[in-house]
Amino acid sequence: GADGVLVSGCHPRDCHYSAGNFFARRRLELLKQFLPVIGIDPNRFEYTWVSASEGPRWKNVVTNFTARIHELGPAPRWEDVPARYDMPADPAEPIRPLGCGAHPSLPELRDAIKKALAEGLEGVLGWKQGFDAIHAEPVLMTTPEEVDSLIWGPFNVQNLAVQLPLYKGKKIGVVVKGCDSKGVVELLAEGLIARDDVTIFGMGCNGTVSVQRILDRLPEGAAIGSVACKGNKITVQAGGSSYEMTMADVAQDKCRICTRPNAVLSDVFCGSPTTEPEEPKDGRSPALRFLDSLSLVERMGFWKGQMERCIACHACRGACPMCVCRDHCVSDSRNPEWVTQEDTVQQKLFFQLVHAQHLAGRCTGCYECERACPMDIPVFALKQQFGRIIKQVFGFGAGLDVNATPPLLTYQVDEPTIKEHDLA
Repeated sequence: GADGVLVSGCHPRDCHYSAGNFFARRRLELLKQFLPVIGIDPNRFEYTWVSASEGPRWKNVVTNFTARIHELGPAPRWEDVPARYDMPADPAEPIRPLGCGAHPSLPELRDAIKKALAEGLEGVLGWKQGFDAIHAEPVLMTTPEEVDSLIWGPFNVQNLAVQLPLYKGKKIGVVVKGCDSKGVVELLAEGLIARDDVTIFGMGCNGTVSVQRILDRLPEGAAIGSVACKGNKITVQAGGSSYEMTMADVAQDKCRICTRPNAVLSDVFCGSPTTEPEEPKDGRSPALRFLDSLSLVERMGFWKGQMERCIACHACRGACPMCVCRDHCVSDSRNPEWVTQEDTVQQKLFFQLVHAQHLAGRCTGCYECERACPMDIPVFALKQQFGRIIKQVFGFGAGLDVNATPPLLTYQVDEPTIKEHDLA
């Protein structure tokens, strides 16, 4: 319920803890620019530097910040803001042609995996058909027979990079789409997996589907039979009838704005690369576009409505390839207790904000957090907003360079893109 928050520390270059405030400066600037997306006026948060010997300066800082908050008046309270349950508008048109036909290089990919297994690879992560024709499921292939079950196409929605840390120390292969490969690159960049232990297999991706968008076009509860994919059209047999839809109708949001359909990094690439489009003028997710159109109070109401629906299952965390510290996650800690078990909007949003900031500069935009959410809450918008700020301030994109260091894991003594906040 605070109307304003002021953070202060020793001047950079003048701190007993040496680098602490250099790292903090980047995080605090990022947080200040992030606050509007959740409906908080960034003027209600400030950070500045004051040493222990600067009594008059500290007095001026506190006086000026207090005056600013008095001028702004009381901050909106969550309990007083009306919840919004409206969702983003229709998805964007794809920036490139999306297809779903059988990939001509799938036999080549299977042969390459069989050869790698014969040469000593312990297993290869891929996809096989799941419990019906529109669901795929991950599989660790260790035999030629299992490799024959490998599928590639619009239903390979899971990002298999999330499983790689589970096999640390083993010689493992992974089949990747372009977006998945960015997760592998980021895991390598942070030393969370070893390059010598991972063999990356790739092919050009023509897009994947939102299974929910397919189900929305079928009668509720209809048993799904076969699926036929040709060109850009998907035909689903369900409940004794045939339903035709295009990839533009049912593609995931990430595929509509994807500029990396080919693996960023691969050891074996089968077939011809997919043509890569230009960067879109507007690469925002539908939720982020929607949020940008709202006032601050309306944004707060939006997240209040979304968090009222959240069941705190943490599926978003489990699906994220970069959320690797689950054995000591702050949401599970009870000493100290950062996130309580209270079923409140504030606690559930607090978890999402901690998760989003933990991924700032590390999120590769795979959308898995949002795809995994059983309540269809657009949680990726929080990560994308951090990513948008990271790109503006530091010119950095995650998952593109194994030798790059995420901006929040490093610093510069003199930050050319961060303006010092002097309230004195």
